[in-house]
Amino acid sequence: MSATVEHADSSAGFLAHHFDDRAQQRQAAVIGMWAFLATEVLFFGGLFAGYSVYRFLYPEAWVEGSKHLDHVLGTINTAVLLTSSFTVVLAVRAVKRGEKDHLVRYLLTTIALASLFVVVKTYEYWVKFSHGTVPGAGFELHDLYDPSVSLNQVELFYGFYFVMTGLHAFHMVVGIVIFAVYTRLAQLGRYDENYHTPIEMIGLYWHLVDLIWVFLFPLLYLIDR
Repeated sequence: MSATVEHADSSAGFLAHHFDDRAQQRQAAVIGMWAFLATEVLFFGGLFAGYSVYRFLYPEAWVEGSKHLDHVLGTINTAVLLTSSFTVVLAVRAVKRGEKDHLVRYLLTTIALASLFVVVKTYEYWVKFSHGTVPGAGFELHDLYDPSVSLNQVELFYGFYFVMTGLHAFHMVVGIVIFAVYTRLAQLGRYDENYHTPIEMIGLYWHLVDLIWVFLFPLLYLIDR
């Protein structure tokens, strides 16, 4: 009898009281996550729409602004983020196989790659601030490739650059915190082949963050290419 009760408790582990079974709980989590991701798409979609309008109005200024971005650092960050998305896939695969050690290892690798992305982006921001290439009263842009371009229009480009990449970086920091929490729970044995919904959900979130950057990189860094 005790063995039966223990098995029942194990099979129902981490089941919220308002769900009938784990399958229903997972379905609710998936629907909720996709609804959240849809709101994120709408949020960034508005920024992309505004960016597109002004790029159409001021194409020369957009090219000028893009030329002053660090294409090498942007490329490095793209490679880093794509790799982190791959390690998330490996983490989901590991937890479904019940490979706890591999799960923890892949989550830690993802955190390290995401942190590297944020460090590189922070360095980019520091360079822009140190050179005065920040929208505002003291905005400056040295060595214009096209002297006929309006500095105010280029400043608008950098406004979009800082808002869009800043919001993206914020989402990455949130992801790093969640990954850190889930990594600790994984070390404690919270997730296994029977219960791994949170790992799958953070994976979906991370893939969206990755996808947004895949659009941001060419739109901001590769205009003149």
